[in-house]
Amino acid sequence: MKACIFLTFLFCARFVFSQDVLRGEVCVELEPVYTLFLGGAYPPDSAAATRWAVEDAAAAFSGMIYGWAFSYEPGEISRGIQEFLELKALGEVRPDDTRLELTDAAIREGLFYVQADYAVNEAQKKRILAWKSASIPVSQSTGYGPLQGGQGVVERRQIKEAALKNAMEKAIRKKLRMTELNRPQAASGYIALSKFPLYGMRDGMWAAVAEFRIEIKDIRPFALH
Repeated sequence: MKACIFLTFLFCARFVFSQDVLRGEVCVELEPVYTLFLGGAYPPDSAAATRWAVEDAAAAFSGMIYGWAFSYEPGEISRGIQEFLELKALGEVRPDDTRLELTDAAIREGLFYVQADYAVNEAQKKRILAWKSASIPVSQSTGYGPLQGGQGVVERRQIKEAALKNAMEKAIRKKLRMTELNRPQAASGYIALSKFPLYGMRDGMWAAVAEFRIEIKDIRPFALH
């Protein structure tokens, strides 16, 4: 079984935003390890690989256009406080959206690369431009999750989402460290992808490299005694 070389995914970073079209490239594993844990067909046929590409593109477009509202509590090992991140999606691009189109595909080194276009409407265009006009700096981080997913994981998107969520936790924590002198008890705000995330295997884990725009709306400090 061929391993998905993580650095190969750096070639999936191309992203374009024109006046009316979002464009990005997704990478689908043709010999995915996670199907061995989830009990799916191995290797996937062309129809399954294409469906996975559409699902991954729709998820990326959703994260870029709408993003998430978040509530975050930093962890602290010395005090036994677990890190906690709650996300609420603010909108969704569905895989069956007729404005989502696969425009090009190629197989390179055992990986299925697909370019996807999404024709944004006026409301979606305003959301994207609002993030850009706010001059919010982009923060990159790498998140990890188990190859087989955690308890209750029944499909492949959940495995990728776990790694992406871990990347979000790290990005939010880094932003708070840059802006707050003392660790807050909790923070809330909004987070969105600035481009398609990159996925691959690293050190026996599923990894997600992602760039985010983060807007902190509220910070709750620890109560003074």
